[in-house]
Amino acid sequence: MESLNQTLFLWLNASEHPSALALMPAIFLAEWFIWTIPLLIGIGWLCGNEDTRKAMLVATASGLLGLFINQFIGLVWSHPRPFMIGLGHILIPHVADSSFPSDHLTLWWAVAFSLLLQGVQRNAGITLTLSGVLIAWARIYLGVHFPLDMLGAATVAAISAWLSLHEARWYLGSSYRLACGIHRRIFGRLIALGWMRE
Repeated sequence: MESLNQTLFLWLNASEHPSALALMPAIFLAEWFIWTIPLLIGIGWLCGNEDTRKAMLVATASGLLGLFINQFIGLVWSHPRPFMIGLGHILIPHVADSSFPSDHLTLWWAVAFSLLLQGVQRNAGITLTLSGVLIAWARIYLGVHFPLDMLGAATVAAISAWLSLHEARWYLGSSYRLACGIHRRIFGRLIALGWMRE
């Protein structure tokens, strides 16, 4: 399995001097596109109704749970990144920590899968799921992840999305009340003026 993992990595990894046409989009996808997630959740909360806001909270819980599971996996089983074993070419700086599973893709797909499971903002969930494939390619292309790190991310994300929805009764009500209270505190003046949804 590890031999196949390395073979696939070398097939997808960039050459030592890749073209700018491939390099620039890859860097954007690998390092900056992740900020779409908090932006999407923020817009969903600010513009959405109660159902959408609750869906955003469940999606947030899914993402956080996925990252927590990844930390646990990294503690019990540390898998080196390609550049740590001298494999391929690394084109962006990265700390030499465990590669499996990919935190970037776990967060991305945990939110995407959560939206798909909930059936709220389904189009956003589909778009995020598909664009996650581009993120996976970019992080392999730039030399910081193996292909199996992405398979691990998909697995953790699916588990996180299911658990966060299945167990929502334990946290969603209190989380929603807390988030609404914070929202009213921060945006009270704008709400009073009718410029923002309460």
